[in-house]
Amino acid sequence: MKNLIKILMLLLPVILSSCSTEKTTDPLKLYSQLDKSAPTNTLTRKEKRAGWQLLFDGKNTTGWHGYNLTVFPDCWKIEDGTFTMTTQGRAESQDIITDKVYKSYAFSIEYKLTKAANSGIIFQVTEDTLYKFPYETGPEFQIMDQDNWPDSVATWQYCGANYAMYPPKSKPYNPLGEWNHILLVVNGNNVTHILNGEVIVEYVKNSEEWTKLRNSGKWADFPDYGKYDEGHISLQNHGTQVYFRNIKIKEL
Repeated sequence: MKNLIKILMLLLPVILSSCSTEKTTDPLKLYSQLDKSAPTNTLTRKEKRAGWQLLFDGKNTTGWHGYNLTVFPDCWKIEDGTFTMTTQGRAESQDIITDKVYKSYAFSIEYKLTKAANSGIIFQVTEDTLYKFPYETGPEFQIMDQDNWPDSVATWQYCGANYAMYPPKSKPYNPLGEWNHILLVVNGNNVTHILNGEVIVEYVKNSEEWTKLRNSGKWADFPDYGKYDEGHISLQNHGTQVYFRNIKIKEL
């Protein structure tokens, strides 16, 4: 009995540490919960224990639909376990969004670009026929091959930027054609962009700085941009081809 008590006493700090890690809202600790060696489009036991959920199994479109549509649009397809775009689409938004709305969460996804491709992860999106596009309400984690983009590019358009607001602090993206990993953490008004394990953008929505940027740039013409504290998460179809896989979320 005494030996059992000693063993339990030795294990207690490990158990408490594990529980603390699972409940964390620290972006880098959330990043560490993800199993980088996991098979594609699956959850490991470690991730399940930490509260992660799978949003795409690589086989079907369950949990997703077209923006302002009740169905999954024909401008997207599943190819080799990825979401990617086709050449078809509508005059309005060609973006897909999660069926569910989310408030505070960590969102994990891998992407791969083709040459001069442009896309993004748009979040806190409100679905309403008042709007044609998710970006009218939701901030964006920019995804772009700016090195091959045919026009001049501002720093707030660089890959990893909070589009038209905050440029990335660095450019840790992998060479064209290789997979990259995004972790987007939305904890109330605190937003963090992590690209390939490196924090590249941090901001506080509705702060004085954020409000000044929002009102003086592109979004001055979009009165509902950043207005909502919860919403759908969108994958953008900008008319160029990008591949997405390993889509996971943890609600905080």
